[in-house]
Amino acid sequence: MTKNINFYFDFSSPYSYIGYKEIINLEKKNKTFNVNFMPVFLGGLHNSAGVTAAAFIELKSKYMITDTKLVANKKKIPFNFNSYFPIKTVNFMRGVIIAQQDKFEKIFINKIFNAIWKDGLNMNDPIVINKVLKNMDLNPEIFLSKATDQKTKDKLRELTNDAFKKGIFGAPTFVVNKKIFWGQDRLIYAIEEIKK
Repeated sequence: MTKNINFYFDFSSPYSYIGYKEIINLEKKNKTFNVNFMPVFLGGLHNSAGVTAAAFIELKSKYMITDTKLVANKKKIPFNFNSYFPIKTVNFMRGVIIAQQDKFEKIFINKIFNAIWKDGLNMNDPIVINKVLKNMDLNPEIFLSKATDQKTKDKLRELTNDAFKKGIFGAPTFVVNKKIFWGQDRLIYAIEEIKK
């Protein structure tokens, strides 16, 4: 019987990228589970939970750079810590909602994660963003219009609030059988939970 892992993520998180690469690889190899992509706005989630992101704590942000490089290297995941970090990702997270509705979710998620954490592009720059979107055969103006539509904004807010109500406070988070596993390094425990 195929089970589901709910993967809560934000493109702004390098650990979400590493977790994404791992879980996608495992999903391909292991047909016993499916990944449900659950976009959240990490800044809003942190605010609700009273969490200060590592990016805004000097010692933690320095450590995060070396740690993510170490983890990605150990796991043989192509990775470059983005020199333009932090990246403003709210419109990309709304874009996941659009992609889910229009049935190109996996392509969109992969391309945006790669642009930020593999290719190290300045995804705060509208010119760069337009190029990335055009490479997905998306019209940047139409995409931005959909991403800033009030219904899309409300949906991301709703998903973020629902995550918080479930006890989720960071990304990546994996949820299996209503059990929460926070952090890229907890994916192994989420997989074990699926096997129960």
